[in-house]
Amino acid sequence: MPLAPLRLVRTMALLPAGAALLSISGASAKADEAVDVIIRGGTIYDGGEGAPFVGDVAIRGERIVHVGPPGGFTAPRIIDAKGMIVAPGFVDPHTHADGFLRSPDKAMRVNAAWLAQGVSTVMIGVDGSGTPDVAADAAKLEASGIGTNVVSFVGFGPVRQRVLGQDARAPDAAELDRMKALVAKGMCEGAVGLSTGLFYAPQSFARTGEVVAVAREAATRGGIYDTHQRDESSYSIGLLGSVQEVIDIGKQAGMPVHFAHLKALGVDVHGQAGAVIAAIEKARAEGVDVTADQYPWLASGSNLDASLLPRWAVDGGGKALLKRLDDPATLTKIRGEMAENLRRRGGAKALLLISAGYPWTGQTLEKVAATWKLDSRDAALRIIRASVEAKARGESGGGTSVASFNMAQADVDLLMKQPWMVTASDGSDGHPRMFATFPEKYVRYVRERKVIDLATFIRQSTGRTADIYKLDRRGYLRAGYFADVLVFDPEGYAPRADYVRPRELSVGVDKLFVNGQLAVDGSRTTGVAAGRALLRPRPPGCGERG
Repeated sequence: MPLAPLRLVRTMALLPAGAALLSISGASAKADEAVDVIIRGGTIYDGGEGAPFVGDVAIRGERIVHVGPPGGFTAPRIIDAKGMIVAPGFVDPHTHADGFLRSPDKAMRVNAAWLAQGVSTVMIGVDGSGTPDVAADAAKLEASGIGTNVVSFVGFGPVRQRVLGQDARAPDAAELDRMKALVAKGMCEGAVGLSTGLFYAPQSFARTGEVVAVAREAATRGGIYDTHQRDESSYSIGLLGSVQEVIDIGKQAGMPVHFAHLKALGVDVHGQAGAVIAAIEKARAEGVDVTADQYPWLASGSNLDASLLPRWAVDGGGKALLKRLDDPATLTKIRGEMAENLRRRGGAKALLLISAGYPWTGQTLEKVAATWKLDSRDAALRIIRASVEAKARGESGGGTSVASFNMAQADVDLLMKQPWMVTASDGSDGHPRMFATFPEKYVRYVRERKVIDLATFIRQSTGRTADIYKLDRRGYLRAGYFADVLVFDPEGYAPRADYVRPRELSVGVDKLFVNGQLAVDGSRTTGVAAGRALLRPRPPGCGERG
């Protein structure tokens, strides 16, 4: 208890000049009205662009009923938040949380990796991976009991694969109509938009016109185009060419576009963040709604297949790849292109193998190759082949995941400062970004390096993200909004995961409410599965939801 005054002093130091001590955000419940929880005396950042203030947040059931001055409310539980930051639960717009959310283990479905960071809502189906069967998937997730709210995309990958399989060809008119119908189905069932991963096969086989045609189905139903763009480096059309393609898709389809994990990847494009920003600003000035997200790490997460293999080598899927690897002439060609891909990513020393449970886990590709006395390309191919063969036997495969150290600090800093940027984890297993993205950004970029301030960090993690995806009454602390409320210690909120120990839970979240239920208490998850599948209202022209 004697530490509370010290925390208050520290928090006041975080307030910008002129910040209000007491203010009101939204309408309040009537005086003396009973509520379930009062969060008292914290420094409130409500998710908007206004100044922070010291006050109370009152919760009844699943809703916030008051944000403002203390007094006039009674509750069976009063939380002393003096010295703490009170904010909306964070919203993560780009995650690979499926391994938790779809686990047969109830404890895993609580999604502690995100809750411990203060995240109350995650988006899935990213990089073009989302099922068109949005309603059935959402019902299954919610019925199973999940710890965070979930927002779904319909994904270009499953849409294309249902119609064309793994083939590198364009659809005919009938096939394109089937693809468009699948996107329309996903949107009518509540998807927030269309997600693509044009860097990954077989999505990479689609030309721009094909993407525009299916994206229009999402556009007419109020959706956003969210993309892992075709080239973040110099693999095909180049970073700047790829940025322009995304903007052109937005223009031609008539919809907002959002760049997932925007970056300049690899030595060929280091320093191009300024040119990327200029292209986006130009498009925004011309009326295209362009936004982006970013994670605060210098290493991306991918796999050996996508990072090193030429796209033509995986045309037709795993069986076709193995056939090519068994042909000496084709293998020579593959190895030649792999050498260039290794170079642009900084060499084998810059690829850290991160799949859990393999002999090479935690080693660089360079070290594994030296151990096996192989060229780095052949070591990578050995791992890739083993994974493909395992999948052919009906096993899970795997072992190919990598953390790829390929970004320049100056580019990361510059992108982070943009007014259309938000925070996303791109959380995938084996990379610390799954367990630590939001506190990593807070500690490294707010407190230590001061690239952005605390207000910007919270805005990029809450209200701005909710605005981009039009989330219903989420992302802000306002009366009538859903009670996704975060209380964190500005001195103790910190990552524990790193590249050596990537699965350590973050610390410093004192309380996290999800839909009014306490999901984190004193940096420990409570086991409560209060998350919901957040389906968008059915757009006009879709008929009634069955």
